[in-house]
Amino acid sequence: MPRILLLSRQPLATRPLHQWLDRTADDVILLTTPKAVADAEDVLAEHFPMHRLVDSYHSWSAEQAAEETARAYGAELVASTSESDVLRAARLRARLGLPGQDVASATAYRDKVVMKRLARAAGIGVPAFAPVDSPADLLDFIEAEGFPVVVKPRLGAGAEGVAILRGPADVTAFLDREGTSDVPYLPAQWMVEGFVSGEFFHVDGIMRDGRIVHAWPGQYTGGLAERIHDELHIGSVLLAPEDPRTAVMRRMAEDVVAALPAAPHALAFHLEAWIGPDGVPVLCEIASRAGGSLIGEQYERVFGVQLAREGLRAQCGSALARTAQPAAPSAAVGWVIVPPGHGAFVPPARPCPVPGTEMTLMREPGAQCEGVEHVGDGAASFFVQAETAESVRKLLAEAMAWWHENTAWQ
Repeated sequence: MPRILLLSRQPLATRPLHQWLDRTADDVILLTTPKAVADAEDVLAEHFPMHRLVDSYHSWSAEQAAEETARAYGAELVASTSESDVLRAARLRARLGLPGQDVASATAYRDKVVMKRLARAAGIGVPAFAPVDSPADLLDFIEAEGFPVVVKPRLGAGAEGVAILRGPADVTAFLDREGTSDVPYLPAQWMVEGFVSGEFFHVDGIMRDGRIVHAWPGQYTGGLAERIHDELHIGSVLLAPEDPRTAVMRRMAEDVVAALPAAPHALAFHLEAWIGPDGVPVLCEIASRAGGSLIGEQYERVFGVQLAREGLRAQCGSALARTAQPAAPSAAVGWVIVPPGHGAFVPPARPCPVPGTEMTLMREPGAQCEGVEHVGDGAASFFVQAETAESVRKLLAEAMAWWHENTAWQ
């Protein structure tokens, strides 16, 4: 196994990297934060004696520290576990002359303007879009396309920072929040696109060298930006093999992966797209990392592959656990994360009675909550397994109704 510089800010307690990888102590150099290793100092000492802790993980100084650490220990590969590390890992590979996803590929999978330009050039449906480097760019786009429009960070993830502008007052509100925005209002940071009406889908799996190794689509319950704005639940149901949208979404994923600069080694990917009334898919975005929320668990339940683990292991030179496309999921599966409300959390007094449903509380009883703070934020999650996708949808709806009737926020 080659020596690997691993970039990860994920807590070792919840993302057990030492269990995911074949060998760690002699081969993995971990760059992480003091917060990520808190309460896991024994794991750090035993499995990652080669490590460096940085306080400001997303800073330029952390990237310099990563290069110094890689050179000091003689790293032969660079791997990462989060979307925010995709570009910096690629830059490190370029600086160190190491194999793996390069800067052109990483940029295409991170920068939504570059991504959509490449997709559009390949004949893939995308919304009308434009970079926003100044207020004039935003106003010009609105004059040309009309309301509503969507403004989003070009390098964003999980719908963070996304704003749906439906009229002049929303434009003013977006511009006024500059002082509190985590993403600077500077050139090359923002984009705008037309609002797309349609059902929202995702495709997740493993890709390698511009082709999909295996993947499967699911349908979201609602949009991600709307979840944060309107404090709605988020969920997904895997599509059935015979559902015509399954073929549509799988073909779109194949076309998008082929259109973007390829990475030579296997990577997890997560694609999102709409299908409108005309049945034509329109690309929202694609990322070269595993999907968030409960998508990874959903995929693992039916295909036996944990995509975040599989993608990381592939970056580290390990063989794939699954090398071909299954004909169908092993079962019909869906999930929902219900949003936290406002006030003290009073959960249901008894387990969910809906058959085939698994409920997990994500907040402690009595916890003070202030609504949805990010896409994956929740008060509880529900998993449902049934014989058909339609049955899963029905059972999830029953579980949501039961939840709202038996949960209070005081």
